[in-house]
Amino acid sequence: MQPFDTVAGPAICLPAANVDTDVIMPKQFLKGIDRSGLARGALHDLRFDAQGRPRPDFALNRPEWRGARFLVVGPNFGCGSSREHAVWGLLQLGIRAIIGTSFAGIFADNAANNGLLLVSLAPAQVSTLAAFAADPERNRLTVDLPRQTILAAGGVRVTFELSAARKDALVRGLDAVGTTLGRAGAIRAFEERYHAAQPWLAC
Repeated sequence: MQPFDTVAGPAICLPAANVDTDVIMPKQFLKGIDRSGLARGALHDLRFDAQGRPRPDFALNRPEWRGARFLVVGPNFGCGSSREHAVWGLLQLGIRAIIGTSFAGIFADNAANNGLLLVSLAPAQVSTLAAFAADPERNRLTVDLPRQTILAAGGVRVTFELSAARKDALVRGLDAVGTTLGRAGAIRAFEERYHAAQPWLAC
C-alpha cells in the first residue's frame, strides 16, 4: 500500500446520503480478472452520460477539481453490496481520503485493507468542509495524518480521531499481511516458548 503522510489537493463534494457501491463502481466493471482499469469505472455514471461522454457539470470533469485527492460525502457512504473494486477504483482515480459522518461497515473494512483513509467527523464539521469542497476557489484541503488534522482555506483546521493501529498501518503503508510480518520476530519467539513448554506438540 502507498504510505499516507501529508496529502494535499482538491476535494469533491458528494453530499447525497446512502451512496452505494453500485454508484461507486457499477457492476459492468467487475468482469476483469485483475485490478487494472478500474479508475474508469469509479463513479462512472456520475462522470459520464449514457454515450460515455463526460458530464461537464460534474466536478471531476472540471479543471478546478483536476487531480482531486479527497471526497467529502454524505452519511452511510459505501452501503450496498460488498465490492472491493469500489475502493480499488477510487484509489486508482487518485482519491486518498474520504471525509463524512458515517460509512458502511464492509466498505470501511475494504478501505482499511487497501490504504484508503476514512475520516469520520460531526455533521457540522462535514458541512463546513463540504462548503469548501463545493467552492472552486476554496476546494483545496491538506490532510496531515500524523497530526490527525485537516487544513482548509482561511486557516480552518479540523482534528479527527483514528485508532492507533489504523494510523500506524496507513503511515507505514502496511496491509494486514505487512502488519503481521512486522511482528514475525515476536511470533517466532512465542512459537519457540510454546513448543519448549509443551514439547509433545512437536511429535
